[in-house]
Amino acid sequence: MKRVKLTVAYDGTNYCGWQIQPNGVTIESELNKHLSELLGEEIRVIGASRTDAGVHARGNVAVFDTASRIPAEKISYAMNTRLPEDIRIQESCEVSSDFHPRFCRTIKTYEYKICNRRFPDPLCRLYSLFYYYPLDEKKMQQAADHLVGTHDFTSFCTNKPEVTDRVRTITSLNVTRDGDMITIRVKGNGFLYNMVRIIAGTLLRAGSGQMDPEEVPEILAACDRSRAGDTARPQGLTLVEILYL
Repeated sequence: MKRVKLTVAYDGTNYCGWQIQPNGVTIESELNKHLSELLGEEIRVIGASRTDAGVHARGNVAVFDTASRIPAEKISYAMNTRLPEDIRIQESCEVSSDFHPRFCRTIKTYEYKICNRRFPDPLCRLYSLFYYYPLDEKKMQQAADHLVGTHDFTSFCTNKPEVTDRVRTITSLNVTRDGDMITIRVKGNGFLYNMVRIIAGTLLRAGSGQMDPEEVPEILAACDRSRAGDTARPQGLTLVEILYL
């Protein structure tokens, strides 16, 4: 028996998220189905990040155990001939039997993209949030700067009663503009449910003048979800990379 690690890229548009759902196709269910067919045994992957419906990834990570004699590094090639075109394995390799993608120290990188222009660009609609009103990316960056560091991010997550520790560390949070496209790029040691999308929604408020960037420390200190911005729509979010330390 060996444990195989997969680095998985996908367009989340047509999926009900990562995790298996009773009434819809998910990334996890597609991986399980095609791995089981390929290896001739029942396979159940364990994913590092359970992305929501409509969220994309370039570097999500999953592991599974198999008795197959197929070399781990060849599994990516075989899977990519079977998977739908909107899911592709970027790498497969053997890891130690105790490697768990969710319980290791990591730095995760996410990007949230905002198409900020007068009219929507149909070629960007699946991979960015369209926002009509002018945005000041400098004010967005000023607001973002207050979120860097170790904080209680209760104000920036959707509540899950089973999660009692909401302290996380953001190591960098940068807002850049290239023409009409604004990119929010955030790195950290872990993220709470909807945390990046709520950060994006809050930075939108700062960039549009609906709040002063200097309000962010008060929002953090309040530990009150209602104080932060809306949860930005999922299509703008991409899990870029998970770096294992």
